[in-house]
Amino acid sequence: MSKRNILITGGAGFIGSNFVEYYLEAHPDRHVFNLDKLTYAGNLANLKMAEKNSRYTFIHGDICDRALVEKIFTDHHIDGIVHFAAESHVDNSIAGPATFIQTNIVGTFTLLDVARTKWMKKPFIKSDGLEHARFLHISTDEVYGSLGPQGYFVETTPYAPNSPYSASKASSDMIVRSYFHTFGLNVVTTNCSNNYGPKQHAEKLIPTVIRKALSEEPIPVYGKGENVRDWLYVEDHCRGIDLAFEKGRAGESYNIGGRNEWKNLKIVETICAILDRKKPRKSGESYKNLIAFVTDRPGHDLRYAIDATKIESELGWRAKETFATGIEKTIDWYLHL
Repeated sequence: MSKRNILITGGAGFIGSNFVEYYLEAHPDRHVFNLDKLTYAGNLANLKMAEKNSRYTFIHGDICDRALVEKIFTDHHIDGIVHFAAESHVDNSIAGPATFIQTNIVGTFTLLDVARTKWMKKPFIKSDGLEHARFLHISTDEVYGSLGPQGYFVETTPYAPNSPYSASKASSDMIVRSYFHTFGLNVVTTNCSNNYGPKQHAEKLIPTVIRKALSEEPIPVYGKGENVRDWLYVEDHCRGIDLAFEKGRAGESYNIGGRNEWKNLKIVETICAILDRKKPRKSGESYKNLIAFVTDRPGHDLRYAIDATKIESELGWRAKETFATGIEKTIDWYLHL
């Protein structure tokens, strides 16, 4: 196959920027086009290494702009999409849901429909030379709702989103599914657990804890800190996405999780303990003394946990980082900014 041109959307964000740089190194036969609107969560500083690569092109624009998306497909002969672009912060979706509906639902539809028209002659008949073209959709475990103390999300778990954010992602997942079953578009969806690692936006839990601690400010913890999340190191996620894009079965979804379940309070206490060791407070007190419990988030899901057996058994993926090793790397990155 000749050199491929891959469109990555939202590649200036946290996971997207990590993936762009990972993918360029892993696939020397690919040219990456990064389409990003550069909202508050997008940062071109995340892509300093990619910008030095002749196989990387940045395009500033909105995934909802159909004319722009069509032009990118035509001008650059796009034959693959890895779709990250999304509004993703639950608190923001509570304060202003409309942006989430527009970006996550309308934006995903726009990309899918352009891909359909460019890659297919008609339903289930692919255009010549584009039989391999694939659309990979990045989603979240939050579409499944909330778990009790036991059990795990699997790919067949019924969707039960509880926030405007997760509802918008669930909607986009269903549109992706429909384009496979109705048109035969070559799609794959991945649903991941909570990511962490270098380049994450300051609004998320782990960067917030690190930032607040180092600034000697109160470290906010929702409710009693009892909410449980499965944590996935971003580089492990990038490898899983790559495998799903290259080897996943068309029309399938794959859950990618770290098998690292931690209560939020334990996460905060662990970060404080590491900072106590790596960058002690001048007062000599522990950073744990800065923890402040705040009013819980509306509709706050109790527990998420992913069963990653499918991607492990079918595609050979394994998480390399435990939370203990990944959080050390993450804190070191923030300390050396």
